[in-house]
Amino acid sequence: MSLRSKLSVLAITLSLAVPTLAAAADLKLGYVDYQRVMLEVDDGKAAKARLQKWLESRQKEIDAEQEVLRKEKETLDKQASAMSEETRIQKATDLQKKIYDLAQKWEKSRSEAAERERKEMEPIIARIDDVIKTIADRDGLGMVFEKRDSGLVFALSQYDLTNEVIRSYNGGKGKAKDAPVAPKK
Repeated sequence: MSLRSKLSVLAITLSLAVPTLAAAADLKLGYVDYQRVMLEVDDGKAAKARLQKWLESRQKEIDAEQEVLRKEKETLDKQASAMSEETRIQKATDLQKKIYDLAQKWEKSRSEAAERERKEMEPIIARIDDVIKTIADRDGLGMVFEKRDSGLVFALSQYDLTNEVIRSYNGGKGKAKDAPVAPKK
């Protein structure tokens, strides 16, 4: 390829890239620490408190059952020598079944807790997304990234919308219209 051909290809490439580069220069970005927003908005705090209370009550219930089984095992161990082989095997089998049932109950509680958390957080997440969208629309942001899950390694704090999202959510219960305009570049 001649020098003239190479220069022509370069000129065409640059002419195609310049509008793209200009558009990229006008692109405004922001990011949000979603996890922090969830922990700091009033609705998130209330939901977390409700979930924690439910989890604690379930844990107390399981702990009580576990203590009963522990005492039953101690009693079985003490009385095992006085029992017939058949009775000892039957009681040990019954105890194992109770332990298995308790383990199943614990596992069911874990999945139920995850489902409760999903149901509690779903409307809060939707409202947070609305606040973020309102702020992005108002400030002309082309993209808003989630700080932790986006692969974002570094960003200047001036692009962090987290505090504004929290203030807007708590102040307007999901409306960001009264939030002050933050300069974004």
